[in-house]
Amino acid sequence: MDLGLKGKKALVTGGTRGVGRGVVLALARAGVDVVTCYQKESEYVTSLERELRETGGDHHVLRADLSRPEEIAALLTRVRELHGDRLDLLVNNAGAISHIPYAELPLEEWLRILNTNVTGAHLVIQHALPLLGEGSSVVSIGSRAVDAGIPLRAHYTTTKAALVGLNRSLAKEFGPRGIRFNVVALGVIETENFHAMPEEQRKVMAERYGAKTALGRLGTPDEVAGAIMWLASDLSRYVTGNTIGVDGGIS
Repeated sequence: MDLGLKGKKALVTGGTRGVGRGVVLALARAGVDVVTCYQKESEYVTSLERELRETGGDHHVLRADLSRPEEIAALLTRVRELHGDRLDLLVNNAGAISHIPYAELPLEEWLRILNTNVTGAHLVIQHALPLLGEGSSVVSIGSRAVDAGIPLRAHYTTTKAALVGLNRSLAKEFGPRGIRFNVVALGVIETENFHAMPEEQRKVMAERYGAKTALGRLGTPDEVAGAIMWLASDLSRYVTGNTIGVDGGIS
């Protein structure tokens, strides 16, 4: 199905691995010109650059540490230089996570997760505002952990809940300008980290979490990308301020 995305311009933060990579490649295949970013050099960066060249289009993979405000500003300046004063889709995917008992959670780690997941997304949106206009779509990657609560991730869950509130407020503030804001709340998605687990651990995890879903399985990055492409298209032009679960009906 042609969603009419060809020629649109997108920025996907943290797009060299996992869900972000799946989104970047799906958008590129649909004809979107994509800019994405990464924090550290790795083979994921070079392999993504290769895949994007093979796909065709005007794509760029840039280095930017989104915990540093000055690097966010530089990233958006570069986006403007590459794609002009226009951004049709912004996907806030970059994020950090750790697993620490709450009673032992250091302030430094609390602030690191908060600065990356919330302040980083806030600054990306703020710097992108001059490029966003009528019909633009902003999608932030959230988590079903907000509803379920997960031990050892209180700091991470807090940031994902904050994105929901930010999203709702911005949808109201910028609705008159025709800019839409939505959150895609993910369940358990099969990424490189999942496939890097020992086979027995991977099997146990797939069975345990798959059993919690209505569909009886884990999700894939391509399935997350499908929801984001819908939110980028005119098919969702009356959808804003929402949190949409892409979680297989997890309970």
